[in-house]
Amino acid sequence: MARAEDGRETDSGIEIKPVYTQDDVAGLELERPGEFPFTRGPYPDMYRGRPWTIRQYAGFASAEETNTRFRFLLERGQTGLSVAFDLPTQLGLDSDDPRAAGEVGRTGVAIDSLRDMKILFDSIPLGEVSTSMTINAPAALLLLLYELVAESQGVEGGDLRGTVQNDILKEYVARGNYIFPPRPSMRITTDLFTYCRERLPKWNTISISGYHIREAGSTAVQELGFTLAHGIAYCQAAVDAGLSPDEFGERLSFFFNAHNHFFQEVAKFRAARRLWARIMRERFGAENPKAQALRFHAQTGGSTLTAQQPENNIVRVAVQALSAVCGGAQSIHTNGYDEALALPSERAARIALRTQQILADEAGGTDTADPLGGAYFLESLTRELEGRAWALIERVDELGGAVAAIEQGFTQHEIEDAAYEHERRVEAGERVVVGVNRFTEDESGSEEIQLYRLDPEAERRQVERTKRVRQERDAAGAEAALAQVRDAARGAQNLLPPMRQALAADCTVGEICGALRKEFGTYDAHHSP
Repeated sequence: MARAEDGRETDSGIEIKPVYTQDDVAGLELERPGEFPFTRGPYPDMYRGRPWTIRQYAGFASAEETNTRFRFLLERGQTGLSVAFDLPTQLGLDSDDPRAAGEVGRTGVAIDSLRDMKILFDSIPLGEVSTSMTINAPAALLLLLYELVAESQGVEGGDLRGTVQNDILKEYVARGNYIFPPRPSMRITTDLFTYCRERLPKWNTISISGYHIREAGSTAVQELGFTLAHGIAYCQAAVDAGLSPDEFGERLSFFFNAHNHFFQEVAKFRAARRLWARIMRERFGAENPKAQALRFHAQTGGSTLTAQQPENNIVRVAVQALSAVCGGAQSIHTNGYDEALALPSERAARIALRTQQILADEAGGTDTADPLGGAYFLESLTRELEGRAWALIERVDELGGAVAAIEQGFTQHEIEDAAYEHERRVEAGERVVVGVNRFTEDESGSEEIQLYRLDPEAERRQVERTKRVRQERDAAGAEAALAQVRDAARGAQNLLPPMRQALAADCTVGEICGALRKEFGTYDAHHSP
């Protein structure tokens, strides 16, 4: 909480009054959950009918080790899988690429080929679990690998449930894990929409992500406004590709950050639903309630975790997760308390998992829909966030939409300015971070936390496996399949069928991305405004 001369304000500059009354919510009419504009939740009975999915994010080193962690979490009550991929995979580079050296398996699991994907999901029945994959530039390739593994298990595409992040726009403004320029990237995104409509009808084809925008230093208003502006761009691209908003709108999902200011976060989630319902109905003409109702996954704020006094992070995560529960999230990931220091240990992952189970089974988290709805403060905050986010969406519209705003550098500069201001306030002591700039301790004699250590041999084993895949495959068949991908990229046909054939022929993710690089080129942020 920052102190202003005349009181207090949130990180979005919303002034907080000492007390709120009915005068602050004049004219408020709250609909029931499951009714337009879905402020109170997308479903009438919310968690009483179906608790949120506990979806802990995991992925590191090799497919074997990540498979072991998946089974560890499933055995302890996790209800959905969430896959983290390493940096080379996210950038479309194989593990044996010289540019991948030292990064293989560090921030997630390395997936180069169909062989890796089969190991990752070994003994996990894909027809029974819901899987989320945090992958963007090569999202279509990882989804196709998942479909191929499911087929090898005898599971049909119509039975697969899950989400592929597939949100390339936020990479240009927040994370930097892009490959191609924005416009060909949008083509791949909408090709995936079309492919899933025909082959994977239950799959969520995109998770439009504000999470990483917030991690990059944005305010809550910017997270909300820019995320929904990106959602508008994806919807427009889908409509331009001939898809129906009533159909593809059902398969859209969002991914938000559950940050520190509890009340602002609850209000943000409610405002997001209200804004999106109106966007889908008024801008795109969607009449299907399922296409109007925003559904979202929430993850607690990684950037809020501190290396100092790391046990404090357990409390931060619990409060952030409670904001996601009170805000009506459909699935939640809670961070490990040691993640400011290393990949989460099994102990940290278990505490994070138990945090959600305590919120659901002990704290009354599943008892009633929108438990804070009608509170003067919360309703006033919801209305304020809605108005400020809408003003930001209109500003993006004036620039020509989200892609144009990115190409002009507007979105990036807005986030950078907010991040700078936050850091300035922390360093000046205007914004308190417990254990960092207030209530600090000499930690030289404190108990050392046991951190997770990556197996240094994991990278070597992964590189060797990828080389073996190339040696053992039908070389002529693989080359012919890559040529088909290049031909499709030069034309206007859907890219996913030829990419699927290439993966089935044991072409690697890096080889297919390399073929597309030759046709589409690459994006260089240093040469953008």
